[in-house]
Amino acid sequence: MSDDPPFEPPDWLDREDEVLAPYAMRTRQSRGRRHPEELHPFRTLYQRDRDRIVHSTAFRRLMHKTQVLVTQTNDHHRTRLTHTLEVAQISRTIARRLGLNEDLTEAIALSHDLGHPAFGHAGERALDECMAEHGGFEHNLHALRIVEVLEYRYADFPGLNLSWEVLEAMALHSQRRNAPEVAEFAGVGQPLLEAQVADAADSLAYDAHDIDDALSVGLITPDDLREVELWRRVLEEVNRRHGQLPPAQFQPTMVRHLIDRLVRDLLEHTLGRLRQERIRSVADVRTASTRLVEPSPALRALKAELEQFLDRRVYNHSRVQRMAVKGSRIIRQLFEEFCRAPQLLPERYSRRIGTQRPERTVCDYIAGMTDRYAQDEFLRLFQPYSLV
Repeated sequence: MSDDPPFEPPDWLDREDEVLAPYAMRTRQSRGRRHPEELHPFRTLYQRDRDRIVHSTAFRRLMHKTQVLVTQTNDHHRTRLTHTLEVAQISRTIARRLGLNEDLTEAIALSHDLGHPAFGHAGERALDECMAEHGGFEHNLHALRIVEVLEYRYADFPGLNLSWEVLEAMALHSQRRNAPEVAEFAGVGQPLLEAQVADAADSLAYDAHDIDDALSVGLITPDDLREVELWRRVLEEVNRRHGQLPPAQFQPTMVRHLIDRLVRDLLEHTLGRLRQERIRSVADVRTASTRLVEPSPALRALKAELEQFLDRRVYNHSRVQRMAVKGSRIIRQLFEEFCRAPQLLPERYSRRIGTQRPERTVCDYIAGMTDRYAQDEFLRLFQPYSLV
């Protein structure tokens, strides 16, 4: 028998004090949950948030929701789910380098697109137009609604009962700061650095990965991208380090180097800002005059040029627009039909008609649909010879 003392697992709250930067959000500082719960014996508050998000129905549905290209285009381009996982991975990398709370950062990143409907931004615009006279629709606010009301996995509370800090990040990510759902979070000041990291990672991830997908399906070519200064600079670096690459390796190498350049610049500029602004606590983050996690001014200009290219050559490409118009039409017609005849709704939704406006109930149902389910539901309602 060994005389070694039994292994004692680390207290993760003490570990946070040891390894996190002074401006990171610690679990001990959390404002907790709406519905009090007993502490878990070996998972922190934010670890449980992350796990609840991953196990939610809304998270799984992201697998079949459009990022830019509808999910049936092929098996390799990004969906909302793969985009979300890539944002979470990049966010954790940045958070670790900055000494932030990785679990909180990951939970925020994993939740940031939960409220997106089918058919990407076209679907969101269509739902917002349908709901114009009934409070509107915005995916960040709908994500809050999902995690506070619509998820139903737990017996003791509605939604997922996430921590206040994750809810705050979702609310402050919204463009509609005057919305009633945001009111309780509006006076906190600047978002936590963990939330700022997730926002920045989202932006750089979709820039790089939308290029990757557009190249893969032939919406653009590498020669088209030569008009973009940032692409040319990355190309020079790749040629210098690797020489002439075969086609199979060229594209992934370029995208990887593009992400690396964006992340490096973000880290260098953010660390400089934290030193310059003498940020030494979460309170300092809250009272900062502007957000602290952002690219340098020079790269911000290059990134803006890249995004203008994407808007012009990818998002407004005729193939993408055709998919967007078809998706919008499906959502509008589903909305009109369910509002006209709410008895067609599934029972779980039709039961709620008496407790809230029927338009919001219909919106909740449609916003939860995947691309495939929305198309199937459209056929079930409007295909002349289908009775099921």
